[in-house]
Amino acid sequence: MEFNEKQVLIMEKAEKLFAEKGFTGTSVRDIAEVAGVNLAMISYYFGSKEKLLETIFRYRGENIRLQLETMLHDKTMSSLEKVNILIDKYVERMLNQQGFHKIMIRGQMANMQGSTHKLIRQLVVTNQELVKQLIEEGQKKGEFKKNIDVPLMMAVLIGTISHMITTQHFYRDINGFQSMPDEKFRAHLKKKLSYHLKSLFKAVLTYEA
Repeated sequence: MEFNEKQVLIMEKAEKLFAEKGFTGTSVRDIAEVAGVNLAMISYYFGSKEKLLETIFRYRGENIRLQLETMLHDKTMSSLEKVNILIDKYVERMLNQQGFHKIMIRGQMANMQGSTHKLIRQLVVTNQELVKQLIEEGQKKGEFKKNIDVPLMMAVLIGTISHMITTQHFYRDINGFQSMPDEKFRAHLKKKLSYHLKSLFKAVLTYEA
């Protein structure tokens, strides 16, 4: 899926506003003003605010879906190596796309129907099904234990990363990282999260203690 520079700009500005003000609290005029474009351009590229949100979900979701599908067909890696890559991808994506992450969490917490709910559900179900296939592949090869609760496993993965993102300022304060440059702190957080989750999932999925 290819987008031009102006489309990406509009999507990124809209995503930031949706994360800060909510979907219903953001108008197309708000998006146009922040993106520095006219209303007609948004209408031309996306048609409506609902279609713009839908395109943002495709823009953000397509990449992780393709990565999961590529891993599933890769015969050179062990199942655990694939899970480790999955963890790295989720950590990196959620740290780099915190606005989209906020939209996802807010939409799931609200427990409401509507266009946002449907988009979130579709994205979560698609990714969860691909991860389930990855786990089942490992079970067939005897690399993973049986009776793995994939939805709960995904909740642990996303929930752990989510908690660290939403409480990162507090984490930074209580661990004495106040003076650490932002880029260095993000790298520290990424490394800590990846190591912890990989160790945890290895214990849950494999026969090794």
